[in-house]
Amino acid sequence: MFGEGSESISAFLLTGFPGLEASHHWVSIPINLICIISILSNSTILFLIRTDPSLHEPMFIFLSMLAASDLGLCASTFPTMVKLFWLGARELPFDLCAAQMFFIHAFTYVESGVLLAMAFDRFVAIKDPLHYASILTHSTMAKIGAGIFVRAVILNIPGPVLLRRLAFPPVSILSHCYCLHCDLVGLACSDTKINSFYGLVSILLSLGIDSTLIVVSYVLILRTVLGIASPEERFKALNTCVSHLCIVLIFYMPKLGLSILHRVEKHTYPALAVLMANLHFLVPPFMNPIIYCIKSKKIRQGLLRRFWQKRIETS
Repeated sequence: MFGEGSESISAFLLTGFPGLEASHHWVSIPINLICIISILSNSTILFLIRTDPSLHEPMFIFLSMLAASDLGLCASTFPTMVKLFWLGARELPFDLCAAQMFFIHAFTYVESGVLLAMAFDRFVAIKDPLHYASILTHSTMAKIGAGIFVRAVILNIPGPVLLRRLAFPPVSILSHCYCLHCDLVGLACSDTKINSFYGLVSILLSLGIDSTLIVVSYVLILRTVLGIASPEERFKALNTCVSHLCIVLIFYMPKLGLSILHRVEKHTYPALAVLMANLHFLVPPFMNPIIYCIKSKKIRQGLLRRFWQKRIETS
């Protein structure tokens, strides 16, 4: 067992889609495509915002933070998925599993914090548009970004440390194709009260607070919009929030579904639990750039400028 007898455990075993092991190569094709498109699209968004001065606005700077966290999630989950689905490599040593767990949860908390910052950005833009630029200065956004990053790191450092005190059975089979804190704690055969309490506190101080404050932000935004006399101005103000609201729902709804499934029907429908976990970690990085490209005229114009500039240079 791991901990005092770490030599008794060789590795954790990853799990793909239960019942579809013979078809893993085919099942993994859309997953791999989603990962590749996510990496390319988020990298494009980052490059575009960095190099285009017209996009150096608070909303787009927060979008670049979101793209960076999405890339972090892809980098944290994609390698073990490729190893499992294409190479059939299921084993992960404890240290690698703990490291993956840390980065997955850290980037998840970063993304949640960025979504909250974007909600605040939309509230300020609608509530006080005249002072928008003076409130959300580059210095202020740098501090917000640093605070989001530091919080994610601090909240996740205890996770791998506390796991080292646990004992695990000789064969530890994970429920997913990557390492998650709740999954690892559920496999332990020693007292996990401290780990479970830490996991609950960590989620409440990140996703719990963020989701609550996002809801509060939208209540305040709705109150502000309802105070606008012109229906056209109301629609215009609400339309600026559509992209953000979509990515908030895409981020939180699979997480909520996965949490419910883990507590209710995880063992009855194991393949569904794996599918929900993959949706939670793969769909937001895939959809976020698409949503903002569709809804943001400036992003589309920036992409077109880059495209034509590239064509002129190569012609």
